[in-house]
Amino acid sequence: MESPPDLETVYQAVYSLYNNSNPSGPGKTSQWLDELQKSVFAWKIADEMLQQKRDVQSCYFAAQTMRTKIQLCFQELPAEAHISLRDSLMNHISQINEHTNSAIVTQLCLALADLALQMSSWQKPVVDLINRFGGSTASLWPLLEVMTVLPEEVNSRSLRLGANRRQHILLELNASADTVTEFLKMCLKNGGENVQIHVTILRCFTSWIAVHAIPLVPTSDVIIYTLQILGNHMTGSQLHEAAADCICVILQVLEEDSNSNRDNNSESNIQLQQLQLFLFTSVMSLEQAYHLSVAHEDMDKSINYCRIFTELAETFLETMANGSVGGKQHYAIKILDLVLVCVGHHDYEVAQITFNLWYRLSDTILYQKNSEDLYAVFRPHIERLIGALCRHCQMEPDHLGLVEEGAGGEEFADFRNRVSDLIKDVVFVVGSSHCFRQMFSSLTGGPGPQGQPNHVPTWDSTEAALFVMQAVAKNILPKENDVVPKVVEAILNLPENTHIAVRHTSILLLGELCEWIESHPEFLEPVLNFLLTCLSQKGLGSAACGALLSICTACPSDMALHFPGLLQIAGSLDSFAISNDAAIGLLKGVALTMSNLRHDHLRQAMKELCWFQARPLCEIMERRIPIEVGTKTDPVVWLDRLATIFRHTDLDFFSYPKPHPCQNAVTEMWPVLSNVCTTYQHDAKVMERCCRCLRFAVRCVGTDSAHLLEPLVKQIVQLYAAHQHSCFLYLGSILVDEYAIDSECVPGLLKMLEAFIGPTFNILQQQDGIKHHPDTVDDLFRLCARFLQRAPIPFLCSVVIESIIDCALMACSLDHRDATVSVMKFFYDLLHCGRNNENQTDYTMRQELVQRILKEKGQTLVIRLLHATVLSLSSYMLPDVADVFHELSETNRQLLSKWLEEAIKTMPSQNAGGSPTAQPEQLFEFHNTVVRAETPKSITHALRNFARLYR
Repeated sequence: MESPPDLETVYQAVYSLYNNSNPSGPGKTSQWLDELQKSVFAWKIADEMLQQKRDVQSCYFAAQTMRTKIQLCFQELPAEAHISLRDSLMNHISQINEHTNSAIVTQLCLALADLALQMSSWQKPVVDLINRFGGSTASLWPLLEVMTVLPEEVNSRSLRLGANRRQHILLELNASADTVTEFLKMCLKNGGENVQIHVTILRCFTSWIAVHAIPLVPTSDVIIYTLQILGNHMTGSQLHEAAADCICVILQVLEEDSNSNRDNNSESNIQLQQLQLFLFTSVMSLEQAYHLSVAHEDMDKSINYCRIFTELAETFLETMANGSVGGKQHYAIKILDLVLVCVGHHDYEVAQITFNLWYRLSDTILYQKNSEDLYAVFRPHIERLIGALCRHCQMEPDHLGLVEEGAGGEEFADFRNRVSDLIKDVVFVVGSSHCFRQMFSSLTGGPGPQGQPNHVPTWDSTEAALFVMQAVAKNILPKENDVVPKVVEAILNLPENTHIAVRHTSILLLGELCEWIESHPEFLEPVLNFLLTCLSQKGLGSAACGALLSICTACPSDMALHFPGLLQIAGSLDSFAISNDAAIGLLKGVALTMSNLRHDHLRQAMKELCWFQARPLCEIMERRIPIEVGTKTDPVVWLDRLATIFRHTDLDFFSYPKPHPCQNAVTEMWPVLSNVCTTYQHDAKVMERCCRCLRFAVRCVGTDSAHLLEPLVKQIVQLYAAHQHSCFLYLGSILVDEYAIDSECVPGLLKMLEAFIGPTFNILQQQDGIKHHPDTVDDLFRLCARFLQRAPIPFLCSVVIESIIDCALMACSLDHRDATVSVMKFFYDLLHCGRNNENQTDYTMRQELVQRILKEKGQTLVIRLLHATVLSLSSYMLPDVADVFHELSETNRQLLSKWLEEAIKTMPSQNAGGSPTAQPEQLFEFHNTVVRAETPKSITHALRNFARLYR
C-alpha cells in the first residue's frame, strides 16, 4: 500500500467484512484490510477511528489494529512519537464505560500494556496508571484489565523485548508490588456486588503472582478472600473458576520457590514452609466443599476442586517422597487420598485432570529413586488408581457396538487410550503380573484390589478388565504359566453370543501377548485359527489384523511354517471388512514372515504378493477409472501396500545369494510404477506415494536394481522439469545413497542433480520462494548432503556447487523444522568432509576444496547462522545450528573466532523501544563460549541464551 486510503473507504471495507453476504466478497476485503494493517498508515487511521467511535465493528477493528501494530511493528514509530501514542491510548481508555464492548476493552488494554513494556522512556507505568485511573470507579474495570495483562505480556514472544529488558521490567514490577497490593485491597473494599470486578481482581492478582512480582504471604487479603470463595458452595461459577485459577497458580509458584530454596536454611525458607503448611491445611479443608459440588451435580466446581487438589499434590511430590523414610508416610500423602476421591467421580473428565500428577509421581519420583520402601508407601494409591480407572473404562451396559461407536464414542475411546498409557507408566509400582492377576480375579469373581468381594462380572466390567490387562500384557514375563494360559484359553473359547466389544478387546489382548505366545508355541496355531475366524467378522477384522501383525513380528520363524495361509489371506484381503491401515499392517506382518523363508520360496512368494497389489493398479490405469480418494480406485491404496511389502521384506545382507531374491519382483514392478508416474504425473499425492514405493523397492534390493537406474533417472528428471514435485528430489537422494559408492554411476547421478537445479532455482528465486516451498528446500539439501557423504569430490567440483551453497545460505533463516534440519545437515556434511581423514586417498583434495569454499563463504555463513538464531528460527531448531558451529570450530577455531566477532557486530544494539539488547560482557561471554566449546550441547545453550537477548 503506497498511499493512505480514504477513511470512508476503510469504514466501508470494515462494514463489508462483517456484513457482506457474498462469499467471495469478504475474502478480498479481508486481504485489503490485512494490507492496510501492515502499512505504516494504519497507526493514524486506527487512532482516528477510535476517536470517532462510529460503531462497535469499526472500533474493534481499530483497537485490534492498534494492538497488532504496537506488538509487531513498534519499530516503525520514531521515539518522539511514543509519548503522544501513550497519551492517545490512555485517552481512549479513559472513555470506556460499562456499555463498552469487552473485546474492544481487551484490545486497548493489551495495546497499552505492550506499549508500556516496549517504551523504555516510560519509567513507572504501574504507578502512573494507578494514579491516573485509580481514583475513578468508572475506570476501575479497564485499569484492572491493563494491570492484569501487563505481567502476562512480559513473557510474550511476539514482543521482542530481549532478556535484559524483561529482567528490568520484572524488577520494576517487584518495586511496584506494595502499590499493587494496596490497590487490589482497595478494589476488594470498593468493588461492591459487582462480580465482574471481583473476577478481574483475582485474575490481576494471579497474573502478578505468576511472574513472582508479588511475594506470597498467608495474611494476604486476596488469598484469604480467594479461599473464602472456594469454601462457599453458593459462589457463582465465574468467580469460583477465577479463584481456582488463582490458587493453582499460587501452588505452582510455591513449588518453584520450594525447588529454588531447597538447600537454603534461611529465614525465607522458614516462611516458605509456613506458607506450605497454611496452603496445605486450607486446601485440605475444601474436601467438604468438593462433596457438596458433587451432591449438587455442579460439574464445573467439581473440576475446579480437582484441579486444586491435584496441583497441591504436585507441589508436595518431592516433599512427600523425601519425607517418607523407613516406611513412614509424610503427612502430605493425605492429599493423594483426596485426589483419588476425585478420580472416583462418576465423570471421567474429572479423573483425567489428575493424570499428569500420576505421570510425575511415577516418572520423576518413584522410577528415578528406585526404592522398594517408596514403592511400598505409594503402592496402595496406585492400586486404587488402577481400580478406579478400570471402572471409568467401562462402557454403558446398554451399548451395542464397539467403544468408538455412538454419541461421544471418539472422546471416550481417546480417554481410554490415555488411561492405557497411564497404566503402562505406573504399573511398575504394583507389578504387571500382580495387576494382570488382579484383573483376572475380577473376571472370575475373586476378591477385588483391596480384598473386597467381587460380584459376578457383567459384560461391560469384563471388557474393562480385559482392557486393563491389555495395557500391561507386554510386561508379563514370557515364563508366566499361572494366569495367562487360563486367560488365553478363555478367549479362544468365547461363546458366539459374547458382546462384540468383549471379543474386540480380547483380540487386542492376544496381540499384546505376542511375546508370551512366542515362548508357548503350543498356543500359536489355535490363536491363529481364532484370529483368522475373526478376520471375516464385521467390526473385528481390523483388530485381528493388528494382532496378527504383532504375532508375526514377535514369532517370525514360527510363523514361517504358516506362510502359505498368510499368503492366501493376503490375496483375498479385500474380501474382509477391514480398514486400509489394517490391511497394510497385515501385509507388514506377511512381509516380516516372508523374510524368514528359504530364498527359492521367497522369490516366488514376493512376486505373488506384489502382483496381488499391482493387478488392481494396472486395471485402474487401463480402464482410466476416476480416483475416489481412499477407495479401491485410488492408486495410493495399492502403492502404499506395495511400499509396505518392499519396506518390511528385510533379509540379512550376508545370507542371501546374488542376485537378490526380490530382484525379479522389483524388475516386474518397475513398468507398473513407471506407468503410474506417467499416468498421474499431475497429481502430487500419487507422485509422492509412487516415489515412496520406488524408494523402498530400491532399498529392498540395493545395487541389484542397478539395471533400473538409467530409465528411472531419465523419467524422474523429465517429470520434475514438467511438474517440480519435490518427492523426485527425495527419490534422487535415495539413488545417490545406494549407487554413488559405484564411481561409474556418479557422472549420471551428477547430471541428474544438474537437471534438477534449473527448475528448483526457478521456484526458489520467486518472491518468498524459499518460504513458500519448504519441502523443496528440504529435499534439495537432503540430496546434496547425500552427495557429500557418498561422492564429495565430484560434487564439490561440479558446476552447480556455488549456486547450491548460495541457496543454502539464503535458506538458513527458513523457520521450518524439516527444511532447517536438511540445510544444517548439508553445511555440517560440507565441513565434515573437509576434515574427515578416515579415507586418506582423497583427504587432501577434499580439504582444499572445502577450505576454498570457506575462504569465500565462511564469514557470510556465520552471519547468516547468527541472524537465523536470533531473528528467525524456533528455539528447538538451535541444536542443528550448534552442530554447524561446532564443526566450524573443529575445522578452524581461529577463523571461527574472527568470523563470529564480525557477525556479532551486525546484531542490533537496541530493541524497538530503545532499550539496549545485549551488554558488552554478554557478547564477550557468548563469543568465548562458542569458540571454546568442546561439545555442540554447550553451543546450543549459548545460542539459546544469546537469542533471548534479542527476543
